[in-house]
Amino acid sequence: MKVNLLSDTITKPTPEMLKIMMDAKVGDDMYREDPTTIELEEKVASMFGMEAAMFFPSGTMANQTSIKLHTQPGDQLICDKDSHIYHYESGGVSFNSGVSCRLIDGDRGTITAAQVDTVINDPESFHSPMTTLVSLENTANRGGGTCYDFSEILKIKEVCNAHGLKLHLDGARLWNALVAKNERATQYGEVFDSISVCLSKGLGCPVGSVLVGKAAYIHRALRVRKMLGGAMRQIGYLTAAGIYALDNNINRLADDHRRAKELEQLLQHLPFVKSVTPVATNIVIFELSKKEDHKKLVELLASHSIFISPMGTKLRIVTHLDYTQEMHEYVMETLEKLETVFN
Repeated sequence: MKVNLLSDTITKPTPEMLKIMMDAKVGDDMYREDPTTIELEEKVASMFGMEAAMFFPSGTMANQTSIKLHTQPGDQLICDKDSHIYHYESGGVSFNSGVSCRLIDGDRGTITAAQVDTVINDPESFHSPMTTLVSLENTANRGGGTCYDFSEILKIKEVCNAHGLKLHLDGARLWNALVAKNERATQYGEVFDSISVCLSKGLGCPVGSVLVGKAAYIHRALRVRKMLGGAMRQIGYLTAAGIYALDNNINRLADDHRRAKELEQLLQHLPFVKSVTPVATNIVIFELSKKEDHKKLVELLASHSIFISPMGTKLRIVTHLDYTQEMHEYVMETLEKLETVFN
């Protein structure tokens, strides 16, 4: 049995999803004539109570498009030091938009309104870059799938309004936050100027993200998507998977969260584990008592066909759609048996 816990991006479409994809009605999306893509975009916009949406091949391209639309070269955006847009988008903030990042040392990937307020540059000072955008990530990947307290998001919005800043959400795993916190997508649509959501992580699609915002904003996004190489044709075969996922795969995220929590509880009681980041959704980040044992554990698990990710000085496990209860029990049993190896 092979158990891949490297990421929730490794899932394969289910037979039901594949059938929907193959039966999709398609057209040329660059002429805005792909009916399935239009249906998905309208569906996501409606879910968030926002005016319009646009499909992107990746969350990185959606985020980069949003940053480009909200800023001018030389501006500065505010984000947590562990943000995806800073760490994992190949320097796109500076390359694509000519923008710098003002990093905040937040709490497991989340920042507060007070922190944002203290790092906004004086717009009258020509010595400093103009602060124009705040970007949040929910859930926070490097924070271990941490969820924002929505009341803090509202406070951050108040700070943005007071200073004339735009507010973007990298919501790659927002679906997980909605399920974990029992929140509504419309809550987020009422607060953020733009939101990117991923279809190919927890929801199990083979590819794709969606960017939502006001109609005029999304109209401008079409040009930026084109500039970034995101022109696509008969993509209804892909967006059909998104429609299926939104209808069938959101509520089941609770299973991923439950299994991640059970892994956390087990790891906390293993003597060779130093600490486990509190689990909020489907990501488990932990550290061993001896750093030199990290590689050993990864290799030992791989010898049992269980694959996890090194993450700097820590290790990461991500539960997902293809991680079954049978696999979960096998992983739990294997971890318990490894206790004697590290004694």
